[in-house]
Amino acid sequence: MAATATAGSVAAAAPKVEEHMDPRRLIAFFAMVVGMFMAILDIQIVSASLAEIQAGLSAGSDEIGWVQTSYLIAEVIMIPLSGTLARIVSTRVLFSVSAAGFTAASALAATATNIDQMIVYRAIQGFIGGGMIPSVFAAAFTIFPPSKRNIVSPIIGLIATLAPTIGPTVGGYLSHAFSWHWLFLVNVIPGISVATLTWTFIDFDKPELSLFKKFDWWGLASMAIFLGSLEYVLEEGNANDWFNDDHIVIGAIAAVIAAVIFFYRAFKVEFPVVDLRAFSNRNFAFGSMFSFVMGIGLYGLTYLYPLYLGRIRGYDSLMIGETMFVSGLAMFFTAPVAGFLSGKLDPRVLMTIGFTSFAGGTWIMGHLTADWDFYELFIPQILRGVGLMLCMVPINNIALGTMPPARMRGASGLFNLTRNLGGAVGLAIINTILTQRQDFHYARLAEHVQWGNPEAVERFNNMAANFNAHGLDGTTIAIKQLAALAQRQAIILSFSDIFVLLTVLFLSLILGVMMISKPKGVGPSGGGH
Repeated sequence: MAATATAGSVAAAAPKVEEHMDPRRLIAFFAMVVGMFMAILDIQIVSASLAEIQAGLSAGSDEIGWVQTSYLIAEVIMIPLSGTLARIVSTRVLFSVSAAGFTAASALAATATNIDQMIVYRAIQGFIGGGMIPSVFAAAFTIFPPSKRNIVSPIIGLIATLAPTIGPTVGGYLSHAFSWHWLFLVNVIPGISVATLTWTFIDFDKPELSLFKKFDWWGLASMAIFLGSLEYVLEEGNANDWFNDDHIVIGAIAAVIAAVIFFYRAFKVEFPVVDLRAFSNRNFAFGSMFSFVMGIGLYGLTYLYPLYLGRIRGYDSLMIGETMFVSGLAMFFTAPVAGFLSGKLDPRVLMTIGFTSFAGGTWIMGHLTADWDFYELFIPQILRGVGLMLCMVPINNIALGTMPPARMRGASGLFNLTRNLGGAVGLAIINTILTQRQDFHYARLAEHVQWGNPEAVERFNNMAANFNAHGLDGTTIAIKQLAALAQRQAIILSFSDIFVLLTVLFLSLILGVMMISKPKGVGPSGGGH
C-alpha cells in the first residue's frame, strides 16, 4: 500500500537525519512555526478588543461574541482533519495552501463592514488556519532525530502556550495604537512569507492522491457536526441558560447523533477521516489527557485574568495586555530551561514540578481581593508561565515521542484537538460556576446587609448623609451603592472559588503522573523510537 511505502520511506530517512540536519528542512520548519504562531495567536488576539470591533461594525452585544466563536468552531473541525489531508495532498501542499488561505481570510476580515461578513471571514480564517497547527508537531517528531527533541519540543511548546497568552496583549496594543483592522492586517506580510517558504522548502513526504477515492465523506460530515455543535454548546451554553434555550438543546442533540455516526465510521471504514487507533498507544492516551487539562489551565486563565482586571479594576485592553505580559515573559525564559531539564530529568518529575508550580499560582489567586493589581498578580503569573512550559515539553514528548511515523500526522491532529477541547470545556465550566457562585455569594452577602446589622446600618446612614449634604437623594443612592458593593464582592468570591478548584485539579494531575510508567524513549536518555 502507498501509506506503508510512505511510512517506510520516512522511517528510513530518520537515521540519515541523525548525522546531519538539512538546512532546507530547518528553514521549512521555522516557517511552519511562524504559521502555527499566527493561527494560535488569532484565537485570542480579538479577545481584548471586542468592544472596538463591536463599535466599528455597529454590532449588538449578543452578536460580537461570534467573532471568536466562529473561529473556534471552524478551527476545531479542521485540526483533526489535517492529518488525513496531509496524507492525501502532502504536508507541503496542505501547509502552504493553508498559510495562503489564512492570509487572504485575514485581509478580508480587515475589510468587513458588518458583523455577518466578519463572522464568515473569521470562520474561514479559523478553518484554514487549523490546518497549520498539527502539521508543525508532526514535522518536529518526524524530521528531527530524537537527540534534537530537547531543542525542538520547547520551541513548539512555547509557541502553543505563548501565542494564546500574549494574544490579548498584542490585540490590545494594536487596537489601541492603530485600529481594530490591524488585528487582522498584521498577518498579511508574515503570512505571504510563510506560504512562499513552506511551498519552496517542505519536502518531508509525498502525496498519496489515490487515498482521495477512499475518503470518508460521511465521516467528515458527522465529525464537523459533532465537533462544531459541541463547541457551539460549550461556548454559548452559559450565556443562553444552557438547556432552557432551544438552540442549545438542538446543538446538543445534533452533537450526540453526529458523535455516534462519527465513532462508528472511525472504526468501521477502511480509511477513516481521523485515525482514533492512536489512542491505543498508552503514552499517547495519557499525553492527550494531560493536554486536555492543560487546555483548561491555558485558556481558562487567559480568560479569567482579563475578566477580573476589566470588571473589578476597570482596566482597558492595553492595560490588561501589559499586565498579562508577565506570563508570556516567564514562558519565554523558561522554554530553554525546560528543554535542558527534559534531557536530564525523568519527564514525570518535570511534569510534577510544572503542575505544582501551576497549582501554586492558582492557590495564591484563591486569596484574591478587589485591591489586587499588577504587583499582587506578578508571582501567580510567573508560577503559571513557568508551570505551563515545564509541563508542555514532557507532555509533547510523551504523547508524540514514540508514535510511528506513519501515524504521526493523524496523532498530531488528535493531540492538538484535546488541548482546544480542554479549553472549550474549561471555559464552559468556569463560566457556569462563576454565574452560580456569584448568585450564591450575593444572596449570602445580602443577608448581612440588612437592618439587623449595626455595621451595615451605620455604613448606610453615613453614605446617605454624605449624598444628602450635596442635595441628592441620599437614601436611594446609598441603597444602590451598597447593592453594587455586595455584587462586586460576590464576583470576587466566585473568582476565588474557581482558582481553588483549578488548584485541586492541577494537584490531582500529579496523582495521574504517578500512575504512568516511565515512557520509553523519552527523557534523560534522549532516545526515541
